[in-house]
Amino acid sequence: MERIQVKTVLCAAAIASMILVAAAPAAMSQDRPPMGPPRPPAPAVSVTGAGTVSARPDVAEVATGVITQAPTAGKALAQNSAVMEKVLKAVSALGIAEKDVQTSSINVVPQRRQGKQESYPPDITGYEVSNQLRVKVRDLAILGRLLDELVTQGANNLGGIHFSVAEPAPLLDQARAKAVADARRKAEVYATTAGVKLGRVLSIRESTAVVPRPEGFQMRAMAASAVPVAPGEQEFQASVDITYAIE
Repeated sequence: MERIQVKTVLCAAAIASMILVAAAPAAMSQDRPPMGPPRPPAPAVSVTGAGTVSARPDVAEVATGVITQAPTAGKALAQNSAVMEKVLKAVSALGIAEKDVQTSSINVVPQRRQGKQESYPPDITGYEVSNQLRVKVRDLAILGRLLDELVTQGANNLGGIHFSVAEPAPLLDQARAKAVADARRKAEVYATTAGVKLGRVLSIRESTAVVPRPEGFQMRAMAASAVPVAPGEQEFQASVDITYAIE
């Protein structure tokens, strides 16, 4: 009799647990709110604004150098060094700081001529030494005098002049502000035309912010007194994508 009672109790407990497990999903499903149709996106308008600011460059970088040729490498190098020493003194005399003068390259290249017979290697007829220099000018008022002095002292390789703005960040910020204002103007036009009211800003994403590449021009090695130089202007551009809510 005791064994039969134990089995009856176990069977009753198993049935009760099965009922609870089966009832649990039903209870959970009753707690969840019913799934309705997806909500339509909130009305909004997205526009792209652009802004441009122009400024005169205030820095120039001059690429210059000395090229010499001689029968031997030592003689070509000695001649080149003597001329470059005069060039560096002239640059310093104009008040240009040492940190703004940098040697970019020095090359010693043999000059060759094909031998009498093509099967023979070319003959070395001499050597050419090239010493290249970069000079940053922070006072554009002396730029013309600098070019004149470079040529006068023997610089016979002028690679060009590149203009830039020393502090572009404030100009880019002005361009960004103009881009935001342009985006607002466009959004208001769309909202007014559509007969709705423009609401708050939902998102802002900068599309582009362009710092102009240094503008420059090539020069020939020609002596002239106070070479005239025109730096012109550079444009800083910004573009922004803005989304506004529609009320």
